[in-house]
Amino acid sequence: MLKTGAVILACGLLAACGQQEPFATPPAAAPAAPPAAAAPAALTRKPAPAGAMAYIIEPADGARVSSPVRVVFGLKGFGVAPAGVDRNDAGHHHLLVDTGMPANLALPIPNDEQHRHFGGGQTEVELTLPPGRHTLQMVVGDHLHIPHDPPIASTVVTIEVQ
Repeated sequence: MLKTGAVILACGLLAACGQQEPFATPPAAAPAAPPAAAAPAALTRKPAPAGAMAYIIEPADGARVSSPVRVVFGLKGFGVAPAGVDRNDAGHHHLLVDTGMPANLALPIPNDEQHRHFGGGQTEVELTLPPGRHTLQMVVGDHLHIPHDPPIASTVVTIEVQ
């Protein structure tokens, strides 16, 4: 018991000796401002190779389809690599469903029902969509899900789900 108490006391003294003012009260800090509602800082976008293009192979623009909808992605002049793999000549697909391109292309593409990520390097998907008109657009993101500069994106495909 005496040894344990001595060890605890020694540790406490060593910790106290490492502080410049062990018994001083820190000065009162000014109240912190609430977090700004501004967008997070932008990250560096990778340059897109000249001639690189993305397109949706299927379904065709104007197609009438039934759910689930098979969507097949195509790329020209660029490769496919899983998310997290940092390569200048490849990226991975993101499918925008019923939404436009993100407002700030210097930030990672969101991951939700309207911004579908294919970080495993997938080149197609079957989507369950409700009946009605839908828009699809594919955009390639780098290892951090950030679109290239300029973005490698398909044209918008509009479909009608029966």
